Amino acid sequence: MGWIVSLIIGGIVGWLASIIMKTNAQMGLIANVAVGVAGSLLGSWIAGLAGIAPTGILRFVVALGGAVLLIFILGKLGVMKKS
Repeated sequence: MGWIVSLIIGGIVGWLASIIMKTNAQMGLIANVAVGVAGSLLGSWIAGLAGIAPTGILRFVVALGGAVLLIFILGKLGVMKKS
């Protein structure tokens, strides 16, 4: 059951990140979930390096920040372009 919740939250985080980065038009459901889950892992990893243990709403903010950072990196690599 936990992985289903992770996929749902990942989809929401990926969708919000794609809106923030203006790549929403080119991203579908699968890309939103993938970016949301991978971005959440990236954000958690960076928060761990900084010595931050996010809980509650801060965990969502860290996941969103990681997803935005991932879209930025993918955009610089030419994988995603702003529409």
